Amino acid sequence: MLAGGSRIASLQCNHRANRRSHHQVLGLGARIVQLSSFILKKSSSTDHQLQHRTLCCSSLRSKPPGETPILSDCFSQQEESREFFADEHPSVAGGVVALGKFDALHIGHRELAIQASKVGTPFLLSFVGMAEVLGWEPRPPVVAKCDRSRVLSSWASYCGDIAPAEFQIEFSSVRHLTPRQFVEKLAKDLRVCGVVAGENYRFGYKAAGDVSELVRLCEEYDLGAYIVNSVMDKNHDPRNMDLSDLKERGQVSSTRVRHALAVGDIKYVSELLGRKHRLMLMLKDLKDCNGTSSRWKVSAPKSCLLNLPPKDGLYENCSLVVGNDSIIACRVFIDRTHIHLEMDEEGLSSKNSSQDFQLLGIEFGD
Repeated sequence: MLAGGSRIASLQCNHRANRRSHHQVLGLGARIVQLSSFILKKSSSTDHQLQHRTLCCSSLRSKPPGETPILSDCFSQQEESREFFADEHPSVAGGVVALGKFDALHIGHRELAIQASKVGTPFLLSFVGMAEVLGWEPRPPVVAKCDRSRVLSSWASYCGDIAPAEFQIEFSSVRHLTPRQFVEKLAKDLRVCGVVAGENYRFGYKAAGDVSELVRLCEEYDLGAYIVNSVMDKNHDPRNMDLSDLKERGQVSSTRVRHALAVGDIKYVSELLGRKHRLMLMLKDLKDCNGTSSRWKVSAPKSCLLNLPPKDGLYENCSLVVGNDSIIACRVFIDRTHIHLEMDEEGLSSKNSSQDFQLLGIEFGD
């Protein structure tokens, strides 16, 4: 069972002129508004018509041998940054932004989006290029870039039938901002209505600011500030806690998702994500796949993977997703160099393979 922050004041942030009264109602001032905890329940089976935002996945970044290549965006991060700062009316203007890293898009991240949707139009505000700037070792994402819009669209049923949009800023452009300068940018440049953050969120140069300072600065700049309790992992064993990690308090995290994938615990991964893990592959040519009269097999090198796979091994009850609606039951075996799919039907062979690249998804069942 997983638990975390849930309740939030039912206020709207549609007009800048009303923001100060919002602080007075919530009594924000210099103190933190702490939201009460909740118990995660199984989602409704009701289907919703979701609007999908399309991300263009048109090219592969070259990687050294043995590393997982990652799809680049349609334009470079530098071009994206220039476009963002040149826009006089940023798309997040008047919205409520959830602050975080949002690697795994897990249920803790979803909770931030839910709370943002209760007080305005929800956005996820994250930074790109952190690894390059901070010198971190490159690693594949938990969620493929070309699959993020699908995941966010699936959150619409939790967010008042509004799929949160993702808004990214080049990290190098804000890295040296003080906490005050960062909040000033949110208020004056992005013109957001308010912010939502987890209780452990830190911001500003060298993570100098905490949520108490975030609330204080938001009050000063006429922004709503909503602090959400961490969604806790009830499966967490305190004996396995990494005491060297000061942020580790047993909450759901992207690090926890990565660890679960590393040991091949798919059921646990699904609980943390609130959905099945989908592994994306970009195949150059489907004609290279192997088929037989009775069973159809696909083998692809790991260099085709666009995000983080689970531990090497055999996985039953998986599904191959081709396009938007074609789902084929399959078994998956992952070894040191390749990923192998085996299915009873030749559904994939009937797909149009005339394109230069064929994007496939593999969902791992519990």
